[in-house]
Amino acid sequence: MELRQEFWYGTEALWTFLPISGSWKGLPRYNSDTEGYRQKVFWWREDYDSQAEPKPELVVTGRRLDGDGSFAVSNATNASTPNMGSTMLVGIDIPTHGCWEITGHYDGQTLSFVVSVDP
Repeated sequence: MELRQEFWYGTEALWTFLPISGSWKGLPRYNSDTEGYRQKVFWWREDYDSQAEPKPELVVTGRRLDGDGSFAVSNATNASTPNMGSTMLVGIDIPTHGCWEITGHYDGQTLSFVVSVDP
């Protein structure tokens, strides 16, 4: 039996899938000239319909908790998973490793989590 390495976090209004370890390790660099990292994050909402909203108005922000740094992205797209159906997907560029608070904002709902981005 394989143990799960992720868990669901949030409510029916907005949720995501997070690592049990609390860390994102081994992320690809988004630019070979910088130390930044790229991560794709899936977001769900019970009534989200990717056919009706192919470019969801999801905004994801990040704030570094152990130093200076922040980011904001609003270029979400849609995706589909076998278990969850329609999902929202956003690629985030994290400027540096460290402790980050990531927040998703969608249709009046907000969901935040803290993750360590390890080099």
